[in-house]
Formats: sequence, C-alpha cells, structure tokens
Amino acid sequence: MSTPQLARTVPSRRLAAVVGVRGFRLIVRPGRGETYGLTIEEAYGEVGSVFATAVVTLTPQQTGRVVDALFAAVKRSGHQPSVLAFTRKAPIRLTEPDGLRLALILLVTQPIAKHERVRALVAGVNAMSTEETYYWYSKCIGVGASRARKALRTLLSND
Repeated sequence: MSTPQLARTVPSRRLAAVVGVRGFRLIVRPGRGETYGLTIEEAYGEVGSVFATAVVTLTPQQTGRVVDALFAAVKRSGHQPSVLAFTRKAPIRLTEPDGLRLALILLVTQPIAKHERVRALVAGVNAMSTEETYYWYSKCIGVGASRARKALRTLLSND
C-alpha cells in the first residue's frame, strides 16, 4: 500500500499579479456643462495592480434617469454622494454586491426612455436578493446577454 502524497500548489504568476478581491469601479465621464456620463468597470485587485474591464457605459441623459440608484450604491460603498462630480478624475471604488446591483440596474435600464418603466426596473432590481442579482448579472453579461436583459426587463416591468 502506498502512502498518500501531499500536493503542493504553486500560485500562477498571472494570478499573483492581481491580488485582492473583485469589486466595481465607477468612472465619471464629463458631459456638456455640469452633466456627466458613467462607465462601470468590473475590477480585480487593489490599488497597485488592477485588472478591469468595462461592463456598461452611460450617456449623461441615461445617467440622469438612474441617479437615485447611483447615489444609493455610492453611499452603501462608504462614499459621500458628493464624490460624484463632473470634475472627478479618479475612479470610485464600489463594493462587490453594491457594484454588481448597480451594474445590473444600468444594464437593464440603458435602452429604456420611459421614466415610469425605468423606475419600475430599478425598484425590481432593488427588491431582488443578493443571490438573484448575481444570477441575473451573470446572465446579462454572458452568452445571450441581449435575450437575458430583455427577459429581465419583461419580468420586472410586467410588460
């Protein structure tokens, strides 16, 4: 009978370059006057080495429709709402659950112009549990994302 061998794991050099947790970053894009658009990025790592990819980008008009959800996510992540200014240069770091919920709201409401429907969609996403938001986020950025977004819009707005 052979004795069991202890397996040693050697960390990958690529993964070792990005140490830290998953989070989200808001990047403010100045618009005309005192308006701003947004880009939300999914980020891995800390301040020194960050790997980030853009999830969704909003125009200043689209940002104005979801400003309440935006302020709520920023506050829950430990920032003052005043960090959202059209002159902001540095990204705003959001916690994973709050950033994920905000990203889902932005993905679902992006093509919608009717304010009542946008409010219904935001309320629906805010009523979801954390597990539901993770599920729908994975669907809305994966293969078949456009169909998943349409399905979620239909589910939440009762259309």
